[in-house]
Amino acid sequence: MRDEGQARGSAAPGAPATPKVPELSSRGPSPVSVRIRIDHYSAVHLAAATARRIALDSGLPGALPDRAAVLASELASNIAKHAQDGSVFVQPLPLRPGVEILATDRGPGIPDLEAALTDGWTTTDTLGSGLGAVRRIASEFTLRTRPGAGTLICARVAVPGAPPPPGPDLAALCLPLESERSCGDGWAVADSDSGAWSGSGSGSGTESGSDPGRRTVVVVDGLGHGEPAAEATDAALRAFRRDPDLPLPALLAVLHRALRHTRGAAVGLARLGPGEEAEYCSVGNVRAQAVGFDGVRSRVSGQPGVVGWNLPQPRVQRIPVAPGSTLVLHSDGIDPRWTHDPPPFLLRLPPPLLVASLAHDFRRSRDDATVLATGAPTPQRGGPAAAPKRDA
Repeated sequence: MRDEGQARGSAAPGAPATPKVPELSSRGPSPVSVRIRIDHYSAVHLAAATARRIALDSGLPGALPDRAAVLASELASNIAKHAQDGSVFVQPLPLRPGVEILATDRGPGIPDLEAALTDGWTTTDTLGSGLGAVRRIASEFTLRTRPGAGTLICARVAVPGAPPPPGPDLAALCLPLESERSCGDGWAVADSDSGAWSGSGSGSGTESGSDPGRRTVVVVDGLGHGEPAAEATDAALRAFRRDPDLPLPALLAVLHRALRHTRGAAVGLARLGPGEEAEYCSVGNVRAQAVGFDGVRSRVSGQPGVVGWNLPQPRVQRIPVAPGSTLVLHSDGIDPRWTHDPPPFLLRLPPPLLVASLAHDFRRSRDDATVLATGAPTPQRGGPAAAPKRDA
């Protein structure tokens, strides 16, 4: 039986199948991510069914669950027809009700993007609705392609008319070990200007803090994997959500106390403000790096120890985050060698496509994996809300 975060489309080579929709984690309103390998055309049905169910579980009304299913079906079908080594990731939107569908492959890329985004265009004997339909019906659409290397797409479905979340875009993927049903990793975010939080664990949000324009994020990697690791991670995320605006060393100490009766975890805490510097406080194997167009500017790892067992004196490190940069945190389920010589194409990806690329190309299959990317926030000011992003 496949776990909820890693599902394949085919039951037998060359044979049609009716795949089972993978079960989701029972953690709460934001379950772990579901990855569907597009290794057979039957995976198209699995992607559509998974997107529809996540949309229903997220409370999307009316025809929106069917719209999410169409998006997932079209993106999976594109990979099955035109690319190789592709995956579709499906999950709730990180900061509001909705569904996010990420598609990535190592295919030939799209040589004529303008034509490919036109309804009715096709290079195969199909109706050719494809990417033109995806861009038209998605609430938000982002695509990047590199001829000869592959394509990355993010399509989101949100409630029409709902205001966009405050602050810069944030993206994350949280994937369990392939042989496990429970994920020992987790993440959460708290924006102090609104008191809103989101993440991959259980619980409900509470308003806290008074400093506008601050974002605090946490990535937790429970020791080992499976249900005991998931229990440690959930305990850490619940403690984080109770008061995320504490100074980072104090917040890490709170998590340490919450994890004393668990197997413990590695924890990375980062806080970004409107300036050009982030605070980072970490124990264990959660890494942080600032990514800009000119390369990976900073690489920071945690202090030795295990939160819940042997916490060292927490130390705050400073990470320069210049305008236009992205702060990336990830557990050791993502190979850190991605920072050694990243191509310019990777460095220029927006957060949703960056996390999809790292999870697809640098995932260590023998461990849970979480990767989170965010820009630095700016204080909210009066005026109309920003329009949803539609990018190609």
